[in-house]
Amino acid sequence: MSKLGRLERIDLRSAWLTEAQDFTPWLAAEENLALLSETLGIDLELEAVEQNVGPFRADILCKDTLRDQWVLVENQLERTDHSHLGQLLTYAAGLDAVTIVWIAASVTDEHRAAMDWLNEITDTDVSFFALEVELWKIGESLSAPKFNVVSKPNDWAKSTTAAKRSVEENLIPTRLLQQRYWTGVQDLIARNAGALRPVSPPAYSWLSHGIGRTGVGLNLSMNTRENWVRVEIYFSGKWAKSDIQQLEHQRVALEDAMGEKLDWQPLPEKRDARVCIALNANIDDETDWPHQHKWIVEKASKMNDIFRPAIARLKRDEVSEGL
Repeated sequence: MSKLGRLERIDLRSAWLTEAQDFTPWLAAEENLALLSETLGIDLELEAVEQNVGPFRADILCKDTLRDQWVLVENQLERTDHSHLGQLLTYAAGLDAVTIVWIAASVTDEHRAAMDWLNEITDTDVSFFALEVELWKIGESLSAPKFNVVSKPNDWAKSTTAAKRSVEENLIPTRLLQQRYWTGVQDLIARNAGALRPVSPPAYSWLSHGIGRTGVGLNLSMNTRENWVRVEIYFSGKWAKSDIQQLEHQRVALEDAMGEKLDWQPLPEKRDARVCIALNANIDDETDWPHQHKWIVEKASKMNDIFRPAIARLKRDEVSEGL
C-alpha cells in the first residue's frame, strides 16, 4: 500500500505577517491572482494596489476582463469585522465596483448573512463574494494557499430574474434559436472541465469569454444567413491596433501551435481588430449542432490555451481610463 502524507493547516501569519505589506502584494502577483480568478470564475486583470478612494485606500482593484467592469478585493488576515464591511461598501461606491470580494481568515455567521442579503437585494449586475483563505502543507512541503467561498451570488435567483426579463422582451424565434445554440456550446464547455470556463448563453449572434486582459475577448459568433460559425480573439478599445500588431510578430509561432492558418483582420476602417477561424455550418440544422458545438469548443479551448499567455505579455504603456 502506498504511504500517504497528512494535511497540516498552517497559521496564516507564518507566511504573511501583515495584510498591507505581505498578503496584499502576494495576492496581486499574477500567479496568485490567477488562483483567485479560478476560485471566483472571473478573469481578473490587476489595475491597482492600495487604490485611493477619497481619504481611504482600497486593497486591490481589478478589472473583470469579460465585462470590463471593476472588481474590488478587500483583505483581512483575521476574522471579519464590522469596520471592514463598512470599508468594503464605501470603497465599492467610491470606485463604482460591481463585483466585491471580501477575503478573511474566517467569516463570521453575521457577516456571511450580510453578504448573502446583499446578493439577494441587488440586481444581476452586482455580485458580493466572501472568501476564507487557508494555508496547508504535507510534511516538509511548501505551504499551499486555498480559498473557500463562503458567500456568493445566488445564481439560480439571478438567472431566474434574467429569464423573466427574456420572457418580457418577447424574444423572436431567431433570438431563441441563438440562445439554445449557445446553451449547447456552454454545456459542452462545462462538461469538458478544461481551462475555458462557461458563461451565461445570450440570445444574440455572439458571446464573449474572458482571456485575461481588458479589451480582449475570446468570442464565439454565428451568421444564420451566410451559414458560418466563428471563433475569434477580438480586440476592442484604445489598445486594439497595438495589441494585434504585437501578436502579429508572433504569428508563425501562434499558427504553428494552433496547427493551422488563422485569419488576421486588423479592420483598418474600425477601431477594433480580430484574429479568427471559421467553419461553414448550417445553423438551422439542429441535427448538426453536436458537430458544430464540438468544433467550436475544440477551437476555442485551443485558442484560449495558446493565445492567453501571449495576450498576458502585451505591452500597454497607458494607464487604464477611469483611474
